[in-house]
Amino acid sequence: MSIDSLRRSARATVSGFPPGFWWLWLSTLVNRTGAFVLTFLPLYLTLELGHSAWFSGLVVALHGLGGVAGSPFGGLLTDRWGRRPTMVTMHLAAAACAAALAVVTSPWAIATVVLLMGVAMQAVRPSINATIADMVPAHDVRRAYALNYWALNLGFAIASIGGGAAAFLGYRTLFVVDAVATVLCAVIVFLRLPETRPEAAVDKRGEPLAEEKVSMLTVLRDAPFRTLVLLNLLVCVVFTAPWIGLPLTMAGQGLPASSFGMVIAVNGIVIVGFQLLVNKLTDKRSPVLLLSLSSLLFAVGTGATALAGSSVAFAMTVIVWTVGEMIHVPTNAAATARLAPEHARGRYQGVMGMSWAVAGFVAPVAAGAIVGGPGPDVLWAATAAIGVLAAVGYYTRLRKALADEDTPATPEIPDTPGTPATAETPATPEARDTPGAPDARDPRAGAAEQASVSA
Repeated sequence: MSIDSLRRSARATVSGFPPGFWWLWLSTLVNRTGAFVLTFLPLYLTLELGHSAWFSGLVVALHGLGGVAGSPFGGLLTDRWGRRPTMVTMHLAAAACAAALAVVTSPWAIATVVLLMGVAMQAVRPSINATIADMVPAHDVRRAYALNYWALNLGFAIASIGGGAAAFLGYRTLFVVDAVATVLCAVIVFLRLPETRPEAAVDKRGEPLAEEKVSMLTVLRDAPFRTLVLLNLLVCVVFTAPWIGLPLTMAGQGLPASSFGMVIAVNGIVIVGFQLLVNKLTDKRSPVLLLSLSSLLFAVGTGATALAGSSVAFAMTVIVWTVGEMIHVPTNAAATARLAPEHARGRYQGVMGMSWAVAGFVAPVAAGAIVGGPGPDVLWAATAAIGVLAAVGYYTRLRKALADEDTPATPEIPDTPGTPATAETPATPEARDTPGAPDARDPRAGAAEQASVSA
């Protein structure tokens, strides 16, 4: 492939988005470039403050627990208050928590601050995802989510490298830098990002039309979306398990701790280096097939960990499930946006985000218990089985809900006296029998991706 063709491919991958999307992309990059707290918090608690490893793990778990509450809360604010106010407020709240960690030292204060930080950091995500769905055409939504996810990982890679190099300045300094970067992110959103919440529909007289009220209970009653959330929860459990189970497995085989750092770094390297290529290869493919494929890659990658016996072999398994991650995350976000009514996008994204937070809280505990009990082989066999189950679930349960909706061809009517040569026969799409279903006439509720699937 020539340099010119590579340039054309890269240009096609990033073209066609409004300026507001790129300001949002920049804010994500800036925010994650300063993301030092979670990376260095365990070391700060144990080495700097002298707390036990048990307390360190509890505090990190509290961050995940805060996210369980923060995600639906942020979704509610996103729909009622607006996308931009929610983002700015929650970014500033997260910045205040990061700055507070540089000051507080008592165990109870640290635990409380980290819990609140988990609420704030997770509450901002529904507003980001809803904004992308608002401003990007439906057929480009998955590509937009992939680019934003790439910015997130690029920023996190920079933070990991920069934080490690700057650790000699002290952990408290890193937390202050995190706070400053998050404030800068909020400033970018406030100054450059327009509010994208859809305006209330009006009738011919300009009077607002009554919209169907959508509560969290209504969202959970949406059968296709509920299935998508539950299947995503399974995939998230599989995805989260290696972050705890992999270092324990490698240590059990006598590999040094430094080898785990090199192996897990492959995850970030592959995402930063190949996310755009994967996005190009999967563009306009069937979302059901992509979700099924990503689940199988998670199953194969984690299941093969039981067979690995060297750092190179472990790194190969990480590559496999990382490719699954690069496919799954943007596709799942786009599927969520596709199933959500315009006026309830925040709530839908909030409930979906809650599945990630629940997995982040449950999976580490379960993985540690299984490795310490039945053994690591049982853990990897379980993750493989769960991944296969999720793949089957996506293919059998969501084919109809996420099917591509091509416009039916107009049937030809023979010329007969008194009959027009052509006639328009309106298509009657099958409505989803769930509350809050999007109007099939709404272009954003149509096909997010026109499939040209290679079996």
